[in-house]
Amino acid sequence: MTAETTETPAGPPGKEPSGKPGAPSPRALARRRRRASVARFWKEYRRHRAGLFGLAALTMFVLVALTAPLTVGSDVDSVTDAPGQPLESPSGRFPLGTDQFGRNLLGLLIWGSRVSLLVGLLAAALSVAIGAVIGITAGHFRGWYATVMMRITDWFLVMPTLVLAIVLATVMSRSLATIVLAIGVTTWPTTARLVRAQTLAVESRPYIERAKALGGGHWHIMSRHVLPNVMPLVLAQTTLIISSAILAEATLAFLGLGDPTVVSWGGLLQDAREAGSVSSGDWWYLVPPGVGIAVVALAFTLCGRAVEAVLNPRLGVSR
Repeated sequence: MTAETTETPAGPPGKEPSGKPGAPSPRALARRRRRASVARFWKEYRRHRAGLFGLAALTMFVLVALTAPLTVGSDVDSVTDAPGQPLESPSGRFPLGTDQFGRNLLGLLIWGSRVSLLVGLLAAALSVAIGAVIGITAGHFRGWYATVMMRITDWFLVMPTLVLAIVLATVMSRSLATIVLAIGVTTWPTTARLVRAQTLAVESRPYIERAKALGGGHWHIMSRHVLPNVMPLVLAQTTLIISSAILAEATLAFLGLGDPTVVSWGGLLQDAREAGSVSSGDWWYLVPPGVGIAVVALAFTLCGRAVEAVLNPRLGVSR
């Protein structure tokens, strides 16, 4: 008798034959897991009332900033074509009054939200990127490199952040890029500390040892294993830093170190101070920009705390 052998049809080169006909591909499974993760995140996030309030406020401010060219026009900051008289009090025509040049303060407030939000987002992204790179590399390589990086981080931590930002904004040209750079390179140490601690915790796990034993290099370990595990911390830290970046931009602009050719909330406060609104009682020139800065900073802080609570429930952040 001759033994009959059944051969399994070979699949495409480099691919394993699937166990079941019609089984989903690995990419489809990965997309399904990501959708499930997003759904779980949103379900947990909705339980935080303060986080929902912050998200609603941010959504409103972002929509106002994006639609500013349509609602107020790009010539709202023109001094020569100012529609009103200098320092008019709030009225039906000008709900928030006018500034020292007769420009509509409501239009300036809406237009200034674009600059304040943009600078806050870019500065926070730069700060978190620097902190994440230094934190991951210092936690992975250790040795003399980690010692040097952590001593530099400690030096930035003990130095006043605002003073360093003022020095950088003073010696460089006055532009939005300078403000973003000044804030970004002075606010990264906290992120670097947190990411390094998380990196050390991740690299002590057994699967990292298995990856190294299988020949995984430094880039593979950091990009494929460490980075995905520290990303939740980086995301939460980003939302928290944005509020600080917006406040720092407003402070620099109020001190006269911002770009004088653009309108921002801090620049409006600087103009109000120069116009003597504090002593003359022109509250409509001072209050709206200050309230806008405070509300946006609070909204980002609330969102950041909610994200932090969802990604790390052991923190016990109140709802």
